[in-house]
Amino acid sequence: MKKAAILYDFDKTLCTKDMQEYSLIPSLGYESPGVFWDEVTELCARYRMDSISAYLYHLQKKFAEAGNPLRKDMFWKPGHEIELYPGVKTWFRRINDYGRRHGLLIEHYIISSGMAEIIENSEIADEFKKIYACRYYYEDGIAVWPAQVVNYTTKTQYIFRINKQVLDENDDASLNEYVAPSKRPVPFTRMVYVADGITDVPCMRLVKEYGGQSIAVYNKASEKAVNTAKKLIKDGRANFMVQADYSENSDMEKLMKRIIDHMSADSALEDMEGIYR
Repeated sequence: MKKAAILYDFDKTLCTKDMQEYSLIPSLGYESPGVFWDEVTELCARYRMDSISAYLYHLQKKFAEAGNPLRKDMFWKPGHEIELYPGVKTWFRRINDYGRRHGLLIEHYIISSGMAEIIENSEIADEFKKIYACRYYYEDGIAVWPAQVVNYTTKTQYIFRINKQVLDENDDASLNEYVAPSKRPVPFTRMVYVADGITDVPCMRLVKEYGGQSIAVYNKASEKAVNTAKKLIKDGRANFMVQADYSENSDMEKLMKRIIDHMSADSALEDMEGIYR
């Protein structure tokens, strides 16, 4: 059975807001998470820092200043408090079943600038073949340094890892070996990238331009989110925009099934190439 891959951002794509905002940032005494992010923006401007490494540094620093060093076991609660969009909990089973009926093994991946430790403690963690996200290095259970920083442009390397099925982040040698596109286990034509924002543009554009499908999802209650999705379509970054509702018979499910139909038909045609020559 041929593989197909659905790649997801996480924040505001599968859940309703940035994952750090459910309980992690509020536990530091911030009445508004926006104040924390403003401080991160100021750090970036003052010290010319990458925005993702800046938030990881600032989060670690604020917990240390509060006398409560950031520990790995502190991510259990934030992971369990994530509010998923409607239908997400059963989405993977439904899509997997539909894929199998059409001759495709669907695999799901996360590529996020959020925190792996939080995602790994969410109720949907086991649905993913691999979770690519930021994480800390720990000594005696305490976070001391960012072990992995996934920013808006480095996200794209993980698409090639999935394309070649070189999933180990430390295996750069195999990743950089030449493999003919027709020999890659998960071709771009059997990839879908699902995300919500402008920061996902490099990944959306890469998948779309190599023949896959990019979907811009949005929260219909947010005018900003709707306008962002419209811009992604207008600028040719995404193929489709759809409300972030993953429920049965939702527009999102109908769209994904049509994409799977298309993948299945293309796969069958590929198998027939050369037969009648």
